[in-house]
Amino acid sequence: MKTNLLFGIHCHQPVDNFDKVIYEIIEKSYRPFFEILKLYPDFKCSVHFSGWLFEFILKNDPKLFNLIKELSPQIEFFTGGYYEPILASIPSVDRVKQINMLSLFIQKHFNQKPRGLWLTERIWDDSIIDDLKQCDVDYVIVDDYHLIASGFDKDELKGYFITENSNNQISLFPINKDLRYIIPFASIENTMKTLNSYASHEGENAAIIFDDGEKFGVWPKTYEKVYEQEWLKNFFEKCIEDESINPTTFADFYDKNNAISLSYLPTVSYHEMGEWSTLPNISRDYLDLVHQHMDKEHLIRGGIWKNFFIKYNESNWIHKRSLELSRTLEQSNEFKDSLFKTQCNDVLWHGVFGGIYLPNLRDNAYKYIINCENLLSMKASCKTYDINMDSIKEYKFYTPNLITIIDPKLGGQILELDLRDKLFNLQNTLTRYHETYHDKIQKIVEVEENGIEDKKDSKNEDEIATIHDSVLLTSEDIELYEDWYLKKSAIDHICSNDLDKNTFKACTFKEYGDFANQPFDVVKNTQGSIEIKREGGIYKNDKKDTTLEKYFTFKNSKIDSIVSLKSEETDILKYLLEWNLHFQDYEILTVNGHNIKDTLYLENSQLTILDQSLNKTITFQFDQCVDIYVYPVKSVSQSEAGVDYTTQGICLGFAKEFSSQLDLKYSITIK
Repeated sequence: MKTNLLFGIHCHQPVDNFDKVIYEIIEKSYRPFFEILKLYPDFKCSVHFSGWLFEFILKNDPKLFNLIKELSPQIEFFTGGYYEPILASIPSVDRVKQINMLSLFIQKHFNQKPRGLWLTERIWDDSIIDDLKQCDVDYVIVDDYHLIASGFDKDELKGYFITENSNNQISLFPINKDLRYIIPFASIENTMKTLNSYASHEGENAAIIFDDGEKFGVWPKTYEKVYEQEWLKNFFEKCIEDESINPTTFADFYDKNNAISLSYLPTVSYHEMGEWSTLPNISRDYLDLVHQHMDKEHLIRGGIWKNFFIKYNESNWIHKRSLELSRTLEQSNEFKDSLFKTQCNDVLWHGVFGGIYLPNLRDNAYKYIINCENLLSMKASCKTYDINMDSIKEYKFYTPNLITIIDPKLGGQILELDLRDKLFNLQNTLTRYHETYHDKIQKIVEVEENGIEDKKDSKNEDEIATIHDSVLLTSEDIELYEDWYLKKSAIDHICSNDLDKNTFKACTFKEYGDFANQPFDVVKNTQGSIEIKREGGIYKNDKKDTTLEKYFTFKNSKIDSIVSLKSEETDILKYLLEWNLHFQDYEILTVNGHNIKDTLYLENSQLTILDQSLNKTITFQFDQCVDIYVYPVKSVSQSEAGVDYTTQGICLGFAKEFSSQLDLKYSITIK
């Protein structure tokens, strides 16, 4: 009886993640892993690093890079997209270039031509098959769930399968979910028992595990278990000593064994991704269904990865800006490199890891989007294009200092406001979304009072929980608010006179108008201006016809705007203009001299924001005195560490009483 152990680790960090974070991961995970692997030359395994992370290690830790290079005789290196894109979400031409970039890097530094490909987040779609063959890929890592979702029995998945498209064949190695959940979290005894259960008399079976390298030292409690308690060392020793286990590479197994079967996969990823990508309107029903029928999990499929473009407007915007830039015909090497960095997957979705909720990841994506724009050397002009693919064109205005994008369909909001010299998007804000896991968040005080135990402490002494089992605990006084409109800028609200800073912050004020998120018509636009209008209504009692016109002029570092409101409504109401702005460091940010810790109320015709981190001053100047409300916009999200409470931006509300009509002029100057 024998089992072929196909063991691999996948290592990746978001492009331009904080250096201190990467150095910590190197010290806690990558370096100790390979140092222990060196002690066991008979343990064959597979390794995938995203290209940019390999590049970072080569530049900043050549000793570790040379150690990995020294171990190459016992390692099979896997290729993939250089900057770890979801392959099915980027254009074919970019897909091929990114894969070839990493394959050439591996050939140059490790003298191997990779045959296998690490499929980012195991997002499978048949559309990638032809490009994989063009890149000389023989086999791809998927999950067992991919084949289970196609109807295969879980017990059959102990080898590789073949699929095809347009006469191009690709082989598929399915990761075993049970192994993914017990390595390295279970005891050595239980791990070895599970591995031995896959043995066969013919010795042709494979136990397949290919998972995050960071779970060996960085995930909660793993450093202590994996290295201090020597789990990894014991694991390597047991696998070599056990004659029924043969640690080998995917290439060796592939060359010596035939495929189990022909197969055809749906567009799918691992099971948890199906849960995370389920659309909000059915996510609760989906989870209830899964919990009611745990034994039929394989028959219940959640969403697909691209649903994140529907769940999060901010994700869709970054993705579609990248697609827009990819269409550029003349691409320099610097342009291509920046473009490929915008395609990194981490910022575009959210599950256990922060993803779209992490402002620094979004900042990094926009840094390269804006760099691409600058490389195109666009002068003062206006370009129209349906960027977000909603069938209505957006208007992109270039000045020497700013790029401003307005969406007439979405309330005439400003969706992007780029500081070209700083490669920074002031509109990199985040709408406050409701997440199904918000209902599970518990304060630590409540847990202690109610005697509720953390699952992480209920395991056996030598076993730890995976991040998928973590209880969402927090010691902070979090506020869970939900926005019903996209939180960008130049948003028009009509509300009652009892508006105050608290209802504004909680987004619970009474909205009487239909202008905040409804379409405007473009009346006129030039290379440096746009006039938009909506024939809408105010619905305080019954509908009163109302017209709202907005006029914007763009010049250098200044935006001038005029808002004109005329209505049949004669009651005294408030017009509320809302802006949301994103910054790098909210600790040193001041608004009219105030630090933004909580909600402010001011009365003034001018508001000045001093941002020391960007070295910019932003001034709002109105032609009349207005009521001003200011508060920090905070999101509540889960992460591998538990619950994150993150400042995503500051919200500015400028309110003015009106009866039947209002004319308001204001300007924003950025110095």
